[in-house]
Amino acid sequence: IGIASGQVVASGTGSDAHREYTVTGNSVNLASRLQDKAKGGETLISQAVQRAVTDAVESAPMGEIEVKGFVEPVPVWRLEGLRGDVAAARHGPFVGRRVERRQFGALIEECLETGSGQTILARGEAGIGKTRLVEEFAALAAAIGFACHKGLVLDFGVGKGQDAVRALVRSLLGLAGGSDKTAREAAANRAVAVGWLEADARVFLNDLLDLPQPLELRALYDAMDNATRNDGKQAAVANLVRGSSRARPILVAVEDVHWADALTLAHLAGIAATVADCPAVLVMTSRVEGDPIDHSWRASLRGSPLTTMDLQPLRAAEAEEMAGGFVETGSAFVRDCIARAEGNPMFLEQLLRNAEEGALTEVPGSIQSLVLARMDRLEPRDKQALQAASVLGQRFVPDALRALLEDTAYDCKALLEYYLVRPEGDNYLFDHALIQEGVYSSLLQARKRELHRRAADWFADHDPALYAEHLDRAEDPEAPGAYLTAARGQAAAYHYERAVDAVERGLALAKDASDRCALTCFHGELLHDQGDISASMEAYHAALDLASSDAERVPAWIGVAAGMRMTDAYDDALEALDRAEAVAARHGMGLELSRIHHLRGNLYFPLGNMEGCLDQHGRALEYARGAGSPESEARALGGLADAEYARGRMRTANGYFQQCIALCREHGFGRIEVANLCMRGVTRCYLGELQDALEDTLAAVEAAARVNHQRAEMIGHLCVHYPTIETGDWPLLKEYTERGAVLVKRLGARRFEADCLHFLARGHVVDGRRGEALALLRQALAVSRETGIAYCGPRVLGQLALTTDDPEERKRAIEEGESILQSGAVAHNYLWFYRDVMETALNNGDWNSAESYAQALEDFTRAEPLPWSDFFIARGRALAAFGRGERDAATIDELRRLRDEAERIGFMTALPEIEAALEAS
Repeated sequence: IGIASGQVVASGTGSDAHREYTVTGNSVNLASRLQDKAKGGETLISQAVQRAVTDAVESAPMGEIEVKGFVEPVPVWRLEGLRGDVAAARHGPFVGRRVERRQFGALIEECLETGSGQTILARGEAGIGKTRLVEEFAALAAAIGFACHKGLVLDFGVGKGQDAVRALVRSLLGLAGGSDKTAREAAANRAVAVGWLEADARVFLNDLLDLPQPLELRALYDAMDNATRNDGKQAAVANLVRGSSRARPILVAVEDVHWADALTLAHLAGIAATVADCPAVLVMTSRVEGDPIDHSWRASLRGSPLTTMDLQPLRAAEAEEMAGGFVETGSAFVRDCIARAEGNPMFLEQLLRNAEEGALTEVPGSIQSLVLARMDRLEPRDKQALQAASVLGQRFVPDALRALLEDTAYDCKALLEYYLVRPEGDNYLFDHALIQEGVYSSLLQARKRELHRRAADWFADHDPALYAEHLDRAEDPEAPGAYLTAARGQAAAYHYERAVDAVERGLALAKDASDRCALTCFHGELLHDQGDISASMEAYHAALDLASSDAERVPAWIGVAAGMRMTDAYDDALEALDRAEAVAARHGMGLELSRIHHLRGNLYFPLGNMEGCLDQHGRALEYARGAGSPESEARALGGLADAEYARGRMRTANGYFQQCIALCREHGFGRIEVANLCMRGVTRCYLGELQDALEDTLAAVEAAARVNHQRAEMIGHLCVHYPTIETGDWPLLKEYTERGAVLVKRLGARRFEADCLHFLARGHVVDGRRGEALALLRQALAVSRETGIAYCGPRVLGQLALTTDDPEERKRAIEEGESILQSGAVAHNYLWFYRDVMETALNNGDWNSAESYAQALEDFTRAEPLPWSDFFIARGRALAAFGRGERDAATIDELRRLRDEAERIGFMTALPEIEAALEAS
């Protein structure tokens, strides 16, 4: 390839031997600038040149670089060879597959015409020619203007950013495999800027590009459940395919999907569904054995077209044509090679390579023996290198290979010349998986273990997952612990499926009871975080059986207690925490003690032990700060806030909620923040900050929905009730309460069903549907009796007394509510019961009772008065005095003050009675 005078001339040996492409503009100047940027032996071309010659050359995107004389960074591609001739040089001329080629040609022509593509699965035995067919498809597609993007699924040795999906993402964004963080960030910014992705999807793209999440996005990602993260990444990849195809039709090729895991298959299903409505084609290859493209995967395509090509062995004439590209075909030996290969192109190629080299006098019986024969003809150092490379996997990094050889100068020139490996960006790839498998099998077990141990040493500082995998293959006893470390790293990056895989592999290897206990405990933690409480409990109980000391049992006891809390087995959970605390205290396990006290505080809350709840969360906070754990500190602050809320200290609770949310935003603890934001809004209502309260509760709903935190979303919907009932925004109250009711039923959260029913009842009263309101309130009371009367029973009873026209029902409701409050209940019951029964007394002209309930509300809030309660206490007393006939100036002035305060704060539903009294005066 020559670059001169703005021209690129590609020369080859086929029918397209000479093609000339003229690139206009300042290409001469840019070409000279790029020549200065290129390393030795490297050719760089501009994007304009790459587009012009894409059907003739293989190139790899290098991202954008600063070039002297150009204002903006320039997209640059590295030239890797001639497209048609690269494959021909490696494998000889392409032969056969005429039906498949014609079928593919018709599909891509139709894709160009209609703007709609489809998916192709090329399936066949190992060595049958799937990869070569994909290369031919890519050449055909490139010749009519398609851009081609490739991904490869590997069964071992997959480094960070090298899995098939991440490789595709980088290719779609014009990034080379080894692009640095700056280039990846720039590419992500461009994808959003040009409209390929919405700004909200940036958080998923960061994960796919292995970029650190900015703090605000880290909080968002942390708050999401695992399914939401996976769905978001799958949608982001699909949208990148769609966006890229708008600029130019694309071919997406993913090879060896027989090794794909469930997440990769889900991504491929998303891409397959996407190409059906944009100018793009997805081509996948799979071996017949282990083919994962089954009925359920096909069903997930939602009707998108899928064509399966089952590749058969080459016909005799085709095999002879293929042989002619390597050697003279007349000899008996070549005929024997053709017969022995039985139409398998890869086997035939390897046989013919041997014939070319003149090294065989008889035909080997298998591909493996053939590969070994070719390997034995290498120089000793190159043979050692090939074997070492096979230990690294089908794809390998040159520096890692040099580390295994202990030779910093080694290059792969001989391996390339023998067509055993080929370059792939900055890395190398075995020319076929069967070559890597054959070479690897030639190693003695002791040598394998030695090389894997060296590989582990090299990856120790580069990739914890590959470090663990190589220790595993080295049969090193440290492998289980390394898998645990890798699993923790994957979980910290929110890659839970990979974390589970690492734990399960560690467990399969672990012989030491301590290793098995630690791995099983973390497995329980992963299962709990993914919502599988039953399986999590089983794992923690198994860890208890495996533990050889009480110190090892502590995290298992904590995990068991956490699961029991979710299943309402409070007494058993408290017993497990007692056992854990005794041991953790003896061993000075500060972080574990923080978790123990936090969990115990959470258990005390539904049991109504508010003083104990407060004490436990206070101790959890102390231990969290001592252990230097901001996350445990944030949880403890949230627990303290809940405890203070439960005993009516709303101002103090608000302060703790503020601290908790601030700490979450500082460190990106999104899941904790989402769970506490709506409650900050509720406490703001009691502080008279109604607009802020409404903003908090609505923001909590939006954030919880965005991250699919359904429990937080449910509670947020119900919390919208607090500001809207004061402002009189009944449509908003009804809308959010009804949505909350749907989530309550979906989650089976019966305790909150009573909340929904009695909130809706208030709206019905306003609409004049008192009968329907009463029915809802009676149902709410029944639910409350089933799920814990102390949670919201008195609040329901107070509203029932306010709504009913039956004096006997009213009396029973008030008496029962007072009785429950005397026994103890969550604070909102006192606040709302006294407010509602005070209103009931005012409506019925029972001035003494109204003043009595005002006094009860004042007594309850005496330790920490609130603007909310102070207003309703003063309102009740003023209206009672007015109703009794006290119309003096002091009473009228107080009513005017209350009117002004109601208008200022927004207590609009409390205003009509005040205004009526002022009019009557």
